[in-house]
Amino acid sequence: MTIAPGAPLGRSNEAPDATNMKALVYEGPGKKAWKDVPRPVITSPTDVVVKMIATTICGTDLHILKGDVPEVEVGRILGHEGIGEITEVGEGITQLAVGDRVILSCVSSCGKCANCRQGLYSHCLDPEGIAGIGWILGYMIDGTQAEYVRVPFAENSVYKLPKGMTDAEGILLSDILPTGFEIGVQYGQVKPGDVVAVIGSGPVGLAAVMTARLYGPSKIIAVDLDSARLKRAAGFGATDTVNSGDKDWKKQVLALTDGQGVDVAIEAVGIPLTFTMATEVVRPGGHVANIGVHGKPVELKLNELWIRNIGISMGLVNTNTLGMLLKLVAEHKLPAKKFVTHEFTFDEMLKAYDVFGNAAGNDALKVLIH
Repeated sequence: MTIAPGAPLGRSNEAPDATNMKALVYEGPGKKAWKDVPRPVITSPTDVVVKMIATTICGTDLHILKGDVPEVEVGRILGHEGIGEITEVGEGITQLAVGDRVILSCVSSCGKCANCRQGLYSHCLDPEGIAGIGWILGYMIDGTQAEYVRVPFAENSVYKLPKGMTDAEGILLSDILPTGFEIGVQYGQVKPGDVVAVIGSGPVGLAAVMTARLYGPSKIIAVDLDSARLKRAAGFGATDTVNSGDKDWKKQVLALTDGQGVDVAIEAVGIPLTFTMATEVVRPGGHVANIGVHGKPVELKLNELWIRNIGISMGLVNTNTLGMLLKLVAEHKLPAKKFVTHEFTFDEMLKAYDVFGNAAGNDALKVLIH
């Protein structure tokens, strides 16, 4: 059921005349603005409205701003990660209440359709009527880089923030940690004793490095062009590092195995070259797990790969492991706060974009915006 905006559907602790807020608005390719916009309201019984406490910027937001995602409409509020406090709940909400501090999942899912019942939240069949895609925040509906956000299907799309968990820890659970774990480690079928190579030491690649340790691999090899990021990878759990700018990078990786290659190669960049690199270092019977978001086709050398029995996987994160990862972060088994390298206030949103947009030059991983 959809109700006209402004209809008195929910319970709220907000003043009725509070109608505007600040938000980061997409204004067309290469254009963005931190500006006044109308505050969101409850439009469905399963909605909540959340006052944002912290948010962050994802590489996907940069792709949208470049015009790489043309389905995003001009005027859309960007962002799909965040922590906040519920200020209003729809009439159908029974497990959440005004005042709850919550982590917002980057994927909105009803929890009831055929795909959701299989844990395939990324392809929820009924997210706001946009059948087949669960990522809608900051994409098909207004997102989290704002003072307030409306969250649909809230009881399956937000998680209560445990007492004592910091914003820097919680913010990584919205997207980065589940993505690295589900699409990299789980899809790659990492097993105890495996040798794992992670190609790309950006935030998602480092999330794969960190969470791969949960399955007890014998080695985790971080591969990247940036020596500073490789140094940082060691702090996230990489046992070995290889600079892919070296002419003998492949020989170095193979030398860390029995010469046959790695058991699992995780691609975490999203360009044709790094995908090919992953296929070149994986052993017969091994797995290539593609996390990177590719903007153009990649050559797949099936004529060489089929005879090596290589498994290849890819996908959009489901966040069906968010609850489990939340417990591990809460117990400090996963030091998630290491990802946050820069912090800003909401009125410094544009500055945060400048820093994150030149991540290499600023030695930035994730920016935390309070």
